[in-house]
Amino acid sequence: MRKVMFVLPAVALSVFAFTGSAHAEKAPGCSETVQIGSTGYVKKGGVVIASVKQFKGCNKNWAYTYVWDSYAGKPGSFHSSAAMVVDGHRDYGSNVNGTDQQDVWSKGTGTLTRCTRAYGEVWGDGNVYWAQTDERC
Repeated sequence: MRKVMFVLPAVALSVFAFTGSAHAEKAPGCSETVQIGSTGYVKKGGVVIASVKQFKGCNKNWAYTYVWDSYAGKPGSFHSSAAMVVDGHRDYGSNVNGTDQQDVWSKGTGTLTRCTRAYGEVWGDGNVYWAQTDERC
């Protein structure tokens, strides 16, 4: 009986831990997005501070950067960005920057028939940390 009593609180705590950092993954103005490819992880000194994902939807590709609570909650300001990389070149026209924003979506690009990847950055302590997803063709 004791084992059951200890297991149930642990399960309840793990459920609450995951719900605390949930975030929406729908591009602005497009409710039908799905992730394509791998997730990239932005690291600072080996510690993950953000995720980068690529989505498709509404006949466009989208980059998405999510800054993790552990980094976003630290004192001081931070910046984040999301952009598409098309045929090996960063598409600066798709780039969107955010200040103290955990969720940043790039502008959608009409590049579904081209080779693309999502690119994301986080900065604010004098260094730029970045990651990208795998390429999807």
